[in-house]
Amino acid sequence: MQRKSFTVEEARKKLEYYCSYQERCHKEIDKKLNEMNMIASAREVIIIHLIENGFLNEERYAKAFVGGKFRIKKWGKQRLTRELKMKGISDYNIRSALKDIDDLQYEDVFNLLAKKKFAELSDTNKYKKRKKLADYLLYRGWESDLVYKKVTELIP
Repeated sequence: MQRKSFTVEEARKKLEYYCSYQERCHKEIDKKLNEMNMIASAREVIIIHLIENGFLNEERYAKAFVGGKFRIKKWGKQRLTRELKMKGISDYNIRSALKDIDDLQYEDVFNLLAKKKFAELSDTNKYKKRKKLADYLLYRGWESDLVYKKVTELIP
């Protein structure tokens, strides 16, 4: 089975479209170029074009990622940082994106999430209940000091 080959111009157009309907990071673009069997020099030309023309911007990507995952999936800062690092985003861009989260809103979301999960737990053993609640909040990336304080507050 032979894969279709693309000219630099065709690949550039495809990637402009790919970047225009959703924010992308460099790693996703590189993966797409790899799937298109583009050589290293062509990849470089295309990536430079995308950056210069505003199709590819990692700071904008990080801010969109953090905003969406925090609002929709209720992820904490630890999980957001971990996921962005796996996507190859720089520490500076990660810190910049995390600054956009309002501290009061962050606390409110955490409290609502903890109370909602606590209400769903039906275990009679308080230690199992504590563990389940703590594991759930830690998996979602909330800071351990916040988690353990909330767990002991909800389940004395």
